[in-house]
Amino acid sequence: MSRPGSHGVNWDAEVYDRISDPQFAWAGEVLERLPLEGDELVLDAGCGTGRVTQLLLQRLPRGRVIAVDASPSMVAKAEERLAGSAKVVWADVQELVLDDPVDIVFSNAVFHWIPDHPRLFSTLHRCLRPGGRLAAQCGGEGNVASLTVAIRDAGTRAPFAEHHADIERPWTFRSTADATRDLVRAGFEDVECWLEPKPVTPADPRAYVATSALGFHLERLPPELREPFVDAVMEGLPEPVTLDYVRLNIAGRRPE
Repeated sequence: MSRPGSHGVNWDAEVYDRISDPQFAWAGEVLERLPLEGDELVLDAGCGTGRVTQLLLQRLPRGRVIAVDASPSMVAKAEERLAGSAKVVWADVQELVLDDPVDIVFSNAVFHWIPDHPRLFSTLHRCLRPGGRLAAQCGGEGNVASLTVAIRDAGTRAPFAEHHADIERPWTFRSTADATRDLVRAGFEDVECWLEPKPVTPADPRAYVATSALGFHLERLPPELREPFVDAVMEGLPEPVTLDYVRLNIAGRRPE
């Protein structure tokens, strides 16, 4: 495994694997609209625990997958699950350098964790062969708006405020216009970007919110304040907890 140049959240891979059914379902929808011959070399940019990588491998009986993630725990889980069926790499996608260009870049529920989208798209463009395609989905404009408010409100109160005062927002939820502009500037053509509402009512709301959304914040709190912060955020959400996800779908091609 190569070492990532920058560290994001080191996710709780075991819990995420258990609660990530919504993300898994969305990834399946992206894969369904991705035409594959079955022999391509594909980059899974932000592979997580490898659940989606397995779906991808089913579409590639003669192909190969390079699965990349910046979280050590996710990489360890993916290596365990994939058992050598894909090359798993610990790396920052923004800094990725591949030995060979890929036919497809696929990504699900990742890009909104990366603040510098112009740099990200330039890197992915460089990773593609001429004519190669990008197919991705991430959080878009308006994503989890109610949860964002609950996190902000909890972070302004004692005893959390002193630790959250200087925390930048961990997500970048782009509009279709902004994403399209950045993709075109990075060199992509045949660009399509569209938003899609995807509300989720998790079966285990507390575990879901703590694992899928709050890791960035919890890592910046003393251990004794982490569970109380989750409680404070949950108190700010209506019952039953329904998260107002909005997904940004992204498609583009590197020119021949």
